[in-house]
Amino acid sequence: MVEPAFVLLLFNLGVAAALASVLSRIPAFQRMLLREERSLTQRLEMALAFGSIFGAGAAARVATGSYQAADLTLAGAYLAGLLGGYVTGMVSGILMSLPGMFANELLAMPMYAGIGVLGGLVRDFAPSTEEIWRYSPVFDLLGSWRVVGKRALLPLLAYRTLITVGVITAEMLRLTGQFMFNGKTIFSPVHLTDEPLYFWVGALCATSIFCTLLPIKIWNTTRMESMLSRQQRLIAEARLAALTSQINPHFLFNTLNSVSSLIRVDPDRARAMIYKLSNVLRRAMKNTDNFIPLRDELAFIDDYFSIELVRFGEKLKFVRDVSAETLDVMVPSMILQPLIENSIKHGLAGKLDGGSIWLRAAVSGDRLLLTVEDDGEGIPEEKMETLFGSSGGIGVMNVKGRLEVLFGDGYRMSVDSRLGQGTRTEIEIPASKTAASGIH
Repeated sequence: MVEPAFVLLLFNLGVAAALASVLSRIPAFQRMLLREERSLTQRLEMALAFGSIFGAGAAARVATGSYQAADLTLAGAYLAGLLGGYVTGMVSGILMSLPGMFANELLAMPMYAGIGVLGGLVRDFAPSTEEIWRYSPVFDLLGSWRVVGKRALLPLLAYRTLITVGVITAEMLRLTGQFMFNGKTIFSPVHLTDEPLYFWVGALCATSIFCTLLPIKIWNTTRMESMLSRQQRLIAEARLAALTSQINPHFLFNTLNSVSSLIRVDPDRARAMIYKLSNVLRRAMKNTDNFIPLRDELAFIDDYFSIELVRFGEKLKFVRDVSAETLDVMVPSMILQPLIENSIKHGLAGKLDGGSIWLRAAVSGDRLLLTVEDDGEGIPEEKMETLFGSSGGIGVMNVKGRLEVLFGDGYRMSVDSRLGQGTRTEIEIPASKTAASGIH
């Protein structure tokens, strides 16, 4: 005959999976999960959501006296702290404990509030919040080795073990409280007097671990779907922004004026300028993939700079220092032109004696380093502080926005400028020779 307690534990798992699936379909709950940085108000809202949802299960158990599988208070309090932090965990634990407190389970409030805080403590040890969402008590050593490498494998395994130990600690605290007060002050589906003791304690801990794991996995699937949808939308917006802002209308008008002045005095040069302008406009308006080989990007830059050279004359110099091994590396299309345009427009155009622009490209390990540097007028300190904000340069903002969309946290961009000496912009991205690493 199957023990009633064993059936109860199995039902606990079913309730945890069903509840997580229902919550994952609620848009407001999805938005709550997508936030990683939360204000105090948002943390309290999250606590209210967890407290009311998991507290309802405890209330059903107290009200019916028989439907004990609905009570997922321990896993709920721990999850609230793990996903939301101390405040969310503690407030959620207090709210979840109210039905038990009304049933004279006086240890419920301090116990579940403490378990919520324990979840917040475990969250603080996370190498990154993404590691919480990747949690699994079963380790895929070979798969993890391939994904994170040897150096990062140990911290990853240690943190996943910490989450599991946190659940077991919470369950053992609840069992100890129940044992010390004869089971009257806090509810647990298993008692320390049940035989065989080790089997039931192990079964209870395993159930709590999987009641924590199942919601994380289900919610992470929903979270990844939402993030993918948002990322695809941002890609479309970034591509549109690139097409509309990369080629400045003033550049087009000034180029046409230069062509008109050259037609009579130097027709051959005027024709060459029109040809290069057509190349520039064709690339700017072409609806292509996000990534192209660096050699194609450099060909575009050559055409663009040739036009600017006609306009500004010999006082403008362009120096390329590009390693041969970088030419086949895939880079975001039209990622350098806005930076070079900024150097000409804001750095060198106002200098009577002109100046130089240096473009460097080198590979270091599995990273590509691109540098655009000029010896122009530099950027004032007050503008440097807002360079990446809404009041910063359109070209720089556009480049940074596209890099964020395409690489997430896998890129680095920095701007260093000294007034009267020049500006240097560095971009570091993965050095892939296929477009597979990009998002299309």
